[in-house]
Amino acid sequence: GDLAKKKIYPTLWWLFRDGLLPPKTYFIGYSRSKLTVDDIKKKALPFMKVKNGEEQKVEQFFKINEYIAGSYDSPGDFSKLNKAIEQKGSCNRLFYLALPPTVYESVTLNLKATCMSKSDKWTRVIVEKPFGKDLESSNRLSNHLSALFKEEELYRIDHYLGKEMVQNLMVLRFANRIFSPVWNRDGIASVVISFKEPFGTQGRGGYFDEFGIIRDVMQNHLMQILTLVAMEKPPTTNAEDIRNEKVKVLKSIQPVDIKDTVLGQYVGKPGGKGDEAQGYLDDPTVPKGSVTPTFATAVLHVKNERWDGVPFILRCGKALNERKAEVRIQFKDVAGDIFPDGEVKRNELVIRVQPDEAVYLKMMAKSPGMSFNCEETELDLSYSSRYKDLKLPDAYERLILDVFSGIQINFVRSDELYEAWRIFTPLLNKIETEKPKPITYVYGSRGPKESDKLCHDRDFIYTGTYKWNKPEPAGKL
Repeated sequence: GDLAKKKIYPTLWWLFRDGLLPPKTYFIGYSRSKLTVDDIKKKALPFMKVKNGEEQKVEQFFKINEYIAGSYDSPGDFSKLNKAIEQKGSCNRLFYLALPPTVYESVTLNLKATCMSKSDKWTRVIVEKPFGKDLESSNRLSNHLSALFKEEELYRIDHYLGKEMVQNLMVLRFANRIFSPVWNRDGIASVVISFKEPFGTQGRGGYFDEFGIIRDVMQNHLMQILTLVAMEKPPTTNAEDIRNEKVKVLKSIQPVDIKDTVLGQYVGKPGGKGDEAQGYLDDPTVPKGSVTPTFATAVLHVKNERWDGVPFILRCGKALNERKAEVRIQFKDVAGDIFPDGEVKRNELVIRVQPDEAVYLKMMAKSPGMSFNCEETELDLSYSSRYKDLKLPDAYERLILDVFSGIQINFVRSDELYEAWRIFTPLLNKIETEKPKPITYVYGSRGPKESDKLCHDRDFIYTGTYKWNKPEPAGKL
């Protein structure tokens, strides 16, 4: 499938190439398709970023790969898989379920019955999203998995938790004294967490239509970021201490009210070329007249002593004006402002997750020269400038290595999952039963204007007077 050729095999190759895997690691692919290792190689190579001089190493990598074709509900086929594993000797076993959720039940039952490791060796299971479609289906899946595996054997992967800047949130918050006194309702006016894609469904609308943008991005990726922004300091950096604090935050959030949301769906750009001329409903795989949102803004409230009254605004959408994921912490207005009216803008701490990883603090300074005017500028940590020639690991690379190491910090625990679905399921049910018509927005725009109004009404002030410019990499000035 797409995930295996674009992410899993390339990631395993990078880990193998860099010598990060345990010695005597072997890979066995299993699916219904009749394939060979050569077939897998042809499909995965375009995504593996093999450099000149690495050809021999790639051959070594594929020599430790095998492939077995089998059905997902046949104990006999899983016995063949187990036999292939046993031929490697007594070993730890890591199963990556890059599968449609419809077959999770039969596959995990067969794995438990036939393929578990023996004696003192561990078994670990990576589960890919979607972790259900709503609270009920998620609970059903969680109950099924917990009946078969211990929580420490389960690794629910959300690749956003493997991104450099998402992981940096913990260090920014808890290793910098300057932020502690203002990281609360006294210092912060609003928090905006955004995810923007500049392309539409590109012929995959039929799959997307089943889930929509809230399930696809907001309920998982953006909520994980929210918990890291809002949680209290954990007693240690151990996985359970961190995940306990994230769950406490989620328990403090009420279910989203539809009055606190804006739902949108993109239409083709008049006079546009190629994909941008096509609206969501023009995708032949999308059901006619679908009201599935491709854009959503939702305002959440964390009802605790630190955050009471501070809106957390989650925004995500397809076919927008740029590719960007970021966290924007907007601080309150300066008290007793002595400068000309409207000249002083709010400070913002921006954590740019992708592309062009950066952290910058938007602040006011005196305009250079003879005047005494204020202007917006920034204190800027741009990774491409500060860390010249640094190669940041891919999110999957980091996370799969964590599974080998038994580190669960960046994986979703079952009670986290429960709380996230509790917050969004009432809204999703309302959308599905009442089928509100989403507001249309043009392909390549910022999204519906109503979203900007909702943000403004919830105390996020957008002036449009400042634009962050990516600094030149070091040595290129």
